[in-house]
Amino acid sequence: MKKTILLTAAVIPALALGALTLPKAQACDKHCNMMPKKTTAKKIVAKKTIAKKPVVQASAKKIKPKKVVVKKVETKKAEVPKVLDFKMKSLTEQDVDLSKYQGKVVMMVNVASKCGLTPQYQGLQELHKKYSGAGLAILGFPANDFGQQEPGTAEEIGEFCQKNYGVEFDMFSKIAVTGTDKAPLYKYLTSAETNPKHAGEISWNFEKFLIGRDGKIVARFAPAVTPTSEEVTKTIEAELAKK
Repeated sequence: MKKTILLTAAVIPALALGALTLPKAQACDKHCNMMPKKTTAKKIVAKKTIAKKPVVQASAKKIKPKKVVVKKVETKKAEVPKVLDFKMKSLTEQDVDLSKYQGKVVMMVNVASKCGLTPQYQGLQELHKKYSGAGLAILGFPANDFGQQEPGTAEEIGEFCQKNYGVEFDMFSKIAVTGTDKAPLYKYLTSAETNPKHAGEISWNFEKFLIGRDGKIVARFAPAVTPTSEEVTKTIEAELAKK
């Protein structure tokens, strides 16, 4: 204890005068104890923010426009009725395909210029004027089969019809409607195989066949039945009404 006290007493004045120097280690310890402790700064590690790449949505697949194939629709022509499947000659010797009358009501008449029934040309012309607009077609076929009552040439026949009756319906060149030289058209009209309901040989001039819009032979009128008779006109009107 005495040593300690003596040392202390000796040291204090020396300290005051700055004469006493403590050992470095001791001085450092005291000095360090007196100094505020250094706070070690924590290293702030900045986390790198990795920017997420924007999710690029896959672009929609390009849709190639489909080629539109337009199919040609072929409209089938209605089959030509057999009764109209013939070619004839006009009065001027031009080919006439009877299929041109398809869809109409057609009256076929064998005519003559020097017959007692020749005035029926007038009645036929009246029918033409009255019903042609509704779809009636009258076809006149001159024939010299009965009493040689149609001796003229095509030119003479045409002139006679125009001059005497003002005929405007279609006229054809002279044919045979009976016998071995019968025209194919009249073979069809009179045959029991092709026209069972109205078959039979032509009896005289101005025999009349009526064909409907569908190409079927619907009536046959004897030579003496006049074109403007009720029997004929009613049948024509009934067929014209069918569409």
